[in-house]
Formats: sequence, structure tokens, C-alpha cells
Amino acid sequence: MNENARLFFMVHNLSGHEKLLDDIMIFFTQDALPLFAAVLLIVWFLGNDKMKNMVLYAGIAGVAALLVNYVITLVYYEPRPFVTYHTSILIPHAADDSFPSDHATGTFAMAFALWVRNRKLGLAMMLCAVLTGISRVWVGHHYPGDIAASIIVALFTVWTIQKMKGLFDPAFSMLIGWYHDIWAKITKKGYK
Repeated sequence: MNENARLFFMVHNLSGHEKLLDDIMIFFTQDALPLFAAVLLIVWFLGNDKMKNMVLYAGIAGVAALLVNYVITLVYYEPRPFVTYHTSILIPHAADDSFPSDHATGTFAMAFALWVRNRKLGLAMMLCAVLTGISRVWVGHHYPGDIAASIIVALFTVWTIQKMKGLFDPAFSMLIGWYHDIWAKITKKGYK
């Protein structure tokens, strides 16, 4: 058994003993991405243009990071821990590729993108991303190495997007302007 598997069992063997902890981990495993989407929608509708810009960056980062994951799965396959070790899992999952974790990649990419633009919100979402990463191991779906790879993919993606800021800023400004125009027509009001 390699170090990655040993770390997996150190975390995963904590599951199944305390219902509240299991329920928290199941929540983050199943609902972290919808939670992030809900937060981004709230920030979009309640925030100013700077916040809307931040939401667009977070969305692009999440999608781009998942595309990087997809490319990785085309060249490298790792079976999930419950396939290799026939261990119990807290919730069912397909026996597909384990490396890297899409859930962790998406949440970390969005959290990093938010953190770059708003430290408080980014930090809160980073905590959610960390809990998502831990939860993926806790419920038995991923190795810790899958989560570490997800963090690297997320950091690389957000760094790349930051380097392309000059390309994204005008497009995002245009999208936000269109949103205001459409919203003004819907509500028959102007905007500030």
C-alpha cells in the first residue's frame, strides 16, 4: 500500500462513527457546488459591478479548471479507492476516474478566484473548498493525492486566467453592461 492509500485510510476510517460528522461531510460532498452557485448568484444580484466581475471570474475559473481535469483524464486514469481496495463508501458513486477530483477542483478554483478579488468572501469560500476536499476522502470517493492535484489544477487555472486579465476584463464589462440593459428593460428602471 502506497502513502496516498495510507493517508486515504487515515481519513476515511474516521467515517461511519459519528453521524453528525458524516452528515456534514456528505453535505459538502453532494452540495458544495450548488452552494457555490447559490453564493455566486446572490453576489451577482446584490453586488455592484465590481462584484459581478468577480462572479464572472469565479465562474470562468471553475469551468476552465474542470476542462483541465477532463484533459488530464484523457491521458491518465486512476481507479477510485473503493474500486482498488473494495472499501465501504458513505454514498454511492460511479466507479470512474479518481484523479483529480472534479468537486475539489471546481470549488478550489472558484474560491481562489474569489480570494484574489475579495479576501473575506474568498476566505469563507476557501473554507468550504477545504471541507469539500476533505469530504471527498471522508466519504471514500478520492485519495488525498487527488485533492492535492485538484488544488494544483485550481491554482494553475486561476493564475493563467489572471495573466489573461486584459482579455477577460473588456468581455466581462460588456456582459455586465448587457445584463444592466436587459434588467432595465425587464424592470422598466434605470441602474446606477
